[in-house]
Amino acid sequence: MQGRVCAGLGSRGRVGRTRAAPASSASRTARRARNVRVYAGPPKAPAGNPLGSSQMLVIVPPHPLVGHWIAVARNKYSPSAMFRNALAELGRILIYEAVREWLPVVEAQIETPLALADVSIVDSEKPIKVVPILRAGLVLLENAQTVLPASETYHLGLVRDEKTLLPTEYLNKLPDSFSPDDKILVSDPMLATGGTLAHALDLIVARGAKPENIRVICALAAPPGLSKISDKFAGLRIYAGIIDPELNDVGFIVPGVGDAGDRSFGT
Repeated sequence: MQGRVCAGLGSRGRVGRTRAAPASSASRTARRARNVRVYAGPPKAPAGNPLGSSQMLVIVPPHPLVGHWIAVARNKYSPSAMFRNALAELGRILIYEAVREWLPVVEAQIETPLALADVSIVDSEKPIKVVPILRAGLVLLENAQTVLPASETYHLGLVRDEKTLLPTEYLNKLPDSFSPDDKILVSDPMLATGGTLAHALDLIVARGAKPENIRVICALAAPPGLSKISDKFAGLRIYAGIIDPELNDVGFIVPGVGDAGDRSFGT
């Protein structure tokens, strides 16, 4: 195995050196977070307890491509374009999982070359409200149109102070209000301390959205951030590529991928 090179990792990445944690590993790591239930793949409702009624759910899709793109993103030798593509591909998979059984559809009939056919079509009159947290949140959405036929995008710019680890808002294109029935997809690549995501969710919920109608996609998450979010937003669902075990002294996920924004945009 030492002589084989994993596609996308470059000459300094060997097969098997970096891969997504299996579901059991993710579950063990997430036990450090309070009030969080972790699933590998689509969750099933426990008997007598509707999904999302009292706990935040974290779904880690057990797909080999998730592991592959996490590996490419982790590799410090991946150039900016390769890193950015890895996050975009992760975003595509995570969005696909997040909207499973969630997209509103309408029943219709269409005419094929041979006969009429009954079909289900995504309802364009009920678009998913997409909220990327700038700037790296945009990267997870680069391939979103392939899995979201109907969507509206509201940009939210937040930057974390590297000393206080608190977020500062520099752009807010959220609407004045959301309907309680609106389905909202938030993208934030790194769920580390949870401060940035919590601030974004506070803004969204204050405008009328319900936590149970919000889903978050993130490439990586860590127990401190998961605990912070679960304490405030029961019923929320988070779709993560992997759950890493800890943060370092300056609030970065370890082993992580470094600064997702800097690596995505080369600045």
